[in-house]
Amino acid sequence: MNNDAHHPESVPDLRMLSAFVDDELSERDTAAVREHLAHDEQAAAQVAAWRAQKAALRALCGATPHDTQFVVVRSRSPWWRRTAIAACWLVAGAGLALVLQPLVPRLTGGETMSFARRADIAYAVYTPEKRHPVEVAAAEEEHLINWLSKRLDRQLSVPSLQEYGYSLVGGRLLPGEAGPAAQFMYENQTGARLTLYVTGVPKDETAFRLFRDGNRRTFYWVNDGMGYALSGPIAEGKLRSIAIDVCSALGGRPEAWQ
Repeated sequence: MNNDAHHPESVPDLRMLSAFVDDELSERDTAAVREHLAHDEQAAAQVAAWRAQKAALRALCGATPHDTQFVVVRSRSPWWRRTAIAACWLVAGAGLALVLQPLVPRLTGGETMSFARRADIAYAVYTPEKRHPVEVAAAEEEHLINWLSKRLDRQLSVPSLQEYGYSLVGGRLLPGEAGPAAQFMYENQTGARLTLYVTGVPKDETAFRLFRDGNRRTFYWVNDGMGYALSGPIAEGKLRSIAIDVCSALGGRPEAWQ
């Protein structure tokens, strides 16, 4: 793809967003698209959906990253590659709903369950990423916190998980159900990752609950109009202990749940 045709100062079109998902843009254009996504929830949701579909397609067809590129313009790949990709998409069309079903928010469980499922989706989509797991790295933690605090209209803080062997990787802005949401990602020395999802919620409550999806677990709670969800594949008891400490560090009252 010819990066010279892109104009980062303008609103990214579908081709540019597609190239962003496929890591085909220059560093300058990549930075420009990330900046745009931070202010355009619809475009951010489109990018997140493409990434989820791309991961599902790989799982269904065993395709390589090259084969799962979202090419909006006419492909120049050999006809046999295009045929193979098209066949794979046919299989994906039949099986994609089954693969993604656990990732789709089910809104019948109430507001709290909804944001917990969104946190689980965000964990499933972004933690496998090797090159771009976050938008802003931990090296720019002050900027990350200020940026996300401004977008969520709430002063945020990032609790330390060093006690449990997890270091901050960074964070990103996500579209929530009723407004923006933030995801902070942590990683230990073995590469295992945890995420803390934060978003505004329309009602307050004191419940501390667990949501499971396969080997992923999410402890979630609401405090002072904000919903928090800590997600990861670690043992339930350990994740609960970490979640209680995180809740306390963020001003909650976890003693009421123990």
